[in-house]
Amino acid sequence: MTERVTLITGASAGIGVELARIFADNAHRVALVARRGDRLESLAAEIRAKGGPEPIVIACDLGKPEAAEQIIAALAAAGVEVEYLVNNAGYGLFGRAMELDRESQLGIIDVNNRALTDLTLRFADSIARLRGGILNVASIAGFLPGPGMAVYYASKAYVLSFSEAMHQELGPKGVRVTALCPGPVQTEFQNRAGFEPGFDSAVLNVTPAEVARQAYQGLMNNKRIVLPGLGVKIVPFLLRFFPRGFIAAAVSGFQLRRR
Repeated sequence: MTERVTLITGASAGIGVELARIFADNAHRVALVARRGDRLESLAAEIRAKGGPEPIVIACDLGKPEAAEQIIAALAAAGVEVEYLVNNAGYGLFGRAMELDRESQLGIIDVNNRALTDLTLRFADSIARLRGGILNVASIAGFLPGPGMAVYYASKAYVLSFSEAMHQELGPKGVRVTALCPGPVQTEFQNRAGFEPGFDSAVLNVTPAEVARQAYQGLMNNKRIVLPGLGVKIVPFLLRFFPRGFIAAAVSGFQLRRR
């Protein structure tokens, strides 16, 4: 029998590292994907030292069109088949869309949406055959329009919508599909996006380890959406009471004050 593996993208930092740890702690063999191979090797060594199954390290850039083929080749060489897929890789950029670099913003779509969709569709058959699951990392931003981070917020709205649809389509095949929607989590994300954590981080923040714990538990219980932390759980409920235009103006006022 082909050995089963959990493929985790964006596993070199933040929530991705914690997701890799919790899957490994629960006896999953993990295949770690990110651009920074040195960090993946360090994480693999940590998992190995704790007695976890031997990790597979795949250093590649999900922003490149050939990334999926590279991942497939590495998995084939290792003789494994994907049972669980964790689409965690993603980034955002802070600022007005017309002022930010166009190629960098299109790169957000490549990583956050195209790569996530590509991997989901490529591995759906094996995941269904093994009755595994898919965890897609969205964001509380997926519920909101996002002036000041327009492309990022829109990309997470796509992840949320796509995940909910896959939850319905793949559920009858025995596949769990969960969208993880954390609020601000203090990781390297903020530095790459170009802003410092603010009041929202203090109010809504949950540690990466706790986010990963709730995500793993939610996926195993086949929850459609996981909202880690009480503050984040309240947000979708409150949004029902305000017009979309009001929410867009409020987000704009809050986000652009960061400048």
